[in-house]
Amino acid sequence: MLFLQISKHTSESCPMHNQSAAKSEKNFNTKIGELLKKYQIKIVGSWVSIPEHLKVTVYDAANMEALTKLSMEPDVMDWLGYQTTEIKPVITIEESIKLVLK
Repeated sequence: MLFLQISKHTSESCPMHNQSAAKSEKNFNTKIGELLKKYQIKIVGSWVSIPEHLKVTVYDAANMEALTKLSMEPDVMDWLGYQTTEIKPVITIEESIKLVLK
């Protein structure tokens, strides 16, 4: 199942300028691979819009529970602490076309 995560932070909490957020970002990026394996989650793709302080990531996970457990890990909670984040279940455009054509 695919999930779209949209994360946004303020310019004041940007890891490029905020030492605390930078530390959290570095720690998150060091640990996330191991945590994704733990919960059997894969990253399909991830993109950043630097001027908008926006990060978009698509995860492939068995269910929302896996992502919830991931988000409760201390290193992830620390990273989430300086951002607002939304997670939405999504399907591919091909899957939506099949639904429409049924």
